[in-house]
Amino acid sequence: MTLAASPDEARFFIALIPPVEVQDYANSVIQELSDRYQTRTSPSPPHITLQAPFLWQMAQLSRLETCLDQFTQGQFAVPILLRGFGNFAPRVLYINVLKTPELLALQARLITHLEAHSIVDPIAQRRPFSPHMTVASRHLTPATFQQAWSELQLRQVEFEWVSDRFALLLHDGQRWQVRSQFLMNANR
Repeated sequence: MTLAASPDEARFFIALIPPVEVQDYANSVIQELSDRYQTRTSPSPPHITLQAPFLWQMAQLSRLETCLDQFTQGQFAVPILLRGFGNFAPRVLYINVLKTPELLALQARLITHLEAHSIVDPIAQRRPFSPHMTVASRHLTPATFQQAWSELQLRQVEFEWVSDRFALLLHDGQRWQVRSQFLMNANR
């Protein structure tokens, strides 16, 4: 589903952006899958979505950023663990993000905070949080999905880091760009 923004609205989402070495690895897998199977992902930096895309009035952007800054003041950095690959058959391939208690709690607190400020995604509310880092989600046929998955599921990948900030991403009409980042309290 694509959110259509009116002229005074923009599309945003909230995510954890990994360190450069993880971004480089994810981008290399994305490029490999694109070269071999002509797949694509949403044009954005590699990320772990905490809040799915939503529409917001541009005139109220400072209110949104203040809301997110207030939220981070009560949060602490969280460990992030990537292990292997996974899929949402038959359309999405991803690097698996482990559901650590800290990550699950951060996302739940963020959603509750956003709902209190009228940022609600009714579709996301019906789905459980499934943290992942997408490497292919477009132009996958059933055959190419199976081929790519049979290769990826055998690969070993493991990254760990402590995420001390999250990002607000803005869709500029072409791609997702990091609009602002919010440092969690433990690191201020």
